[in-house]
Amino acid sequence: MPRKPSYDRDALIAQARDIFWRQGWAGTSLKDLESELKLKPGSFYAAFGSKDALYALALQKYLHDSVARMQTLAEELGPLGALKAQPLLVVEAADPPSRVCMLAKTFAELRARDHELSAQAGAHLGEMLECFTALFQQAQARGEIGGDHDPARLAARYQSDLMGLRLSADRDDVDARAIASDIASDIERLRAT
Repeated sequence: MPRKPSYDRDALIAQARDIFWRQGWAGTSLKDLESELKLKPGSFYAAFGSKDALYALALQKYLHDSVARMQTLAEELGPLGALKAQPLLVVEAADPPSRVCMLAKTFAELRARDHELSAQAGAHLGEMLECFTALFQQAQARGEIGGDHDPARLAARYQSDLMGLRLSADRDDVDARAIASDIASDIERLRAT
């Protein structure tokens, strides 16, 4: 009878997500993963198969957690309130592995290598865009924003603004809080009168 693993696979995926998010794909070696996850090579391969397989799971975890966070915010604040609150939450996040979006970081890093993880990151960016589009659609259905707005276009602009904000939040010469406030103000200006 095979022995049951003595580790929590989901916790290891979350930990690996943070390692990859901080260091990137190329900057993270198998030795780094084995050391930080406290797994021997055989256990690592038995649990995940490969670095790329674990990275794919980490990307999925990042997407799942991001969508869940937006949905929870929408339940608490309404769709428009969630979209307005998110930019400041990005800036004020306590000690993230990186302020840069892991999906965007992966897409940019691995696209030039024509690596399949770049395509996965791109697909996940599309799923995140769908989440934002759904929130703008909900706000429109609730009469919070006018019917003359295209939710898909608003979502694409919003996602682009958030990615830029995440990059800016890591810089000392940029007031990321002011930018977050501007993004929220732009969303408020969409409010139907």
